[in-house]
Amino acid sequence: MNLLAIGASHRTAPVPLLERLAVTPDELPGLLNELLARPHVAEAVILSTCNRVEIYAAVSGFHAGLSDIAGVLSAHSGTDVNELAEHMYVRHGADAVDHAFTVASGMDSMVLGETQIIGQLRTAYENARAHEAAGRALHDLMQQALRVGKRTHNETGIDERGRSVVSAALELGAGRAGIDVAGASALVIGAGAMGALTLATLRRNGAGPLHVANRGLARAQRLAEAYEATAVPFDALRAALADVDIVVSATASTGHVLHAADFSERVSSKPQLILDLAVPRDVDADVADLPGITVLDMAGLSEALHAHDGGASASAEAEARAIIDAEVAAFTGRLRSAEVAPTVAALRGRADQVMEAELERLANKCPHMTDEQRAEVRHTVHRVVGQLLHQPSVRVRQLAAEPGGEQYAAALRELFALDVAGLSAVSDHTTAEALQVTADDAFDSADLPAGSPVRHGVGLR
Repeated sequence: MNLLAIGASHRTAPVPLLERLAVTPDELPGLLNELLARPHVAEAVILSTCNRVEIYAAVSGFHAGLSDIAGVLSAHSGTDVNELAEHMYVRHGADAVDHAFTVASGMDSMVLGETQIIGQLRTAYENARAHEAAGRALHDLMQQALRVGKRTHNETGIDERGRSVVSAALELGAGRAGIDVAGASALVIGAGAMGALTLATLRRNGAGPLHVANRGLARAQRLAEAYEATAVPFDALRAALADVDIVVSATASTGHVLHAADFSERVSSKPQLILDLAVPRDVDADVADLPGITVLDMAGLSEALHAHDGGASASAEAEARAIIDAEVAAFTGRLRSAEVAPTVAALRGRADQVMEAELERLANKCPHMTDEQRAEVRHTVHRVVGQLLHQPSVRVRQLAAEPGGEQYAAALRELFALDVAGLSAVSDHTTAEALQVTADDAFDSADLPAGSPVRHGVGLR
């Protein structure tokens, strides 16, 4: 098995492509099933946020697995795979681990160091588990990524400004519209995680009164109660839009939620800010043509943030990067060490076979030995072989944890002609230990050509 991460983000793809790639909650189960139905994909986790769509997978082979996943993404987005290749990134093996840890730490986010991504990654993993799409390989990767994300935020100042996509959008949009967030009335459309974060951010910045609308009124009412807001029935949206200073739309809809006609009851000439934080976009382009209205969507926000990076200090960024590098080295070292377990199990199984054959030969040759003598001989032989194998077994695990350590297990298999697949002959304990391996060749890049850009995590082709 190989670990693979493939995706597109605000750094590599335009918003229209991210919109086509975006996976809604309703689409998620079907897409996970499509991935697992492919012959080379064993496990999958789909992360779809307002500024990235990524698939983490355990695949039986790099090239075949990449082809399977690219095919699913192409069909889902209605985009030719060659067009996808221009905007997607691929991470394989240790690079996939590094990418997962970097994403979880907020180091690859639109707003550097934002913490919302941790919850989004956790939700993606839990959804994959709920649909039986995540096994041991991705369980280990996701759990460790979440721990690393928390560690970087706890031990560095990467999020010292406490900024999120919502706070950055409010700051930028309010400045463009000439609106003071403190004291501004606001309407949030969408009662999901982004809607809750938006209400919390607005409340923290002194906005009010606050309103929240959702297609399911009960969910809007629960969210409104938590943030001292007023729930608005979806069929009363036009009236609510007419009398607020700020509108934030963050739904999981696949089509536009707001059109110019929805603002027909607006009679005031005072400025109004519309923040479209959804991917695909909630707000039709014609809304931006209305007088007095300023619209900021994810494309505009991304462009502005890239031009004026408001992230953490260089020192905090360096501290977070050092933590990630150390965690990647430790995690991949543990995996490489575990990968040698089947080889060690096969070696001990071979030794057991040889011992039993020789003990049987001795029993036939010396039929007059007592049971006590046979037991003593058996005990002595087992003890000698165990002592001979102990140091090589320990040492090969230690060596395997180092970069390039897979060569030692390969040497053992070659020298002793070991059949690693034939583990049925070994003890249950050793077999269980061997099967804890996430993948027998998870970090073996031997099937990639030297100098391949994918070795370095760059490009799809």
